[in-house]
Amino acid sequence: MSLGREQDIEIRTPPRFMPGERVRATRHIKNDGTYPGKEIGENLVRKGDEGYVRDIGTFLQQFYIYAVEWVDRGTVVGMRARELMSLETARTPSSAEIGAGFDEGTAR
Repeated sequence: MSLGREQDIEIRTPPRFMPGERVRATRHIKNDGTYPGKEIGENLVRKGDEGYVRDIGTFLQQFYIYAVEWVDRGTVVGMRARELMSLETARTPSSAEIGAGFDEGTAR
């Protein structure tokens, strides 16, 4: 029987993002009342904004919370993994890497 809540305990696996990693917001994030100095319902992060993971914490001993610095907004907002995507793992090899025979995943 499910209570309709998330059942997975995310912290049993390694964090999806690491400090210093460049990320993009996949959702609009509004203040739910936990962000000081902003009105409830005010937009904190817009979908497509880019920032950097500064720190990793946990919530309810179940989920990772990523403190993301949104440089353009000058704010740091706690985000869930499902609200972020990495911009570093999705990168494509540069033309210099392709020309030099760069082949990711091959041991030399």
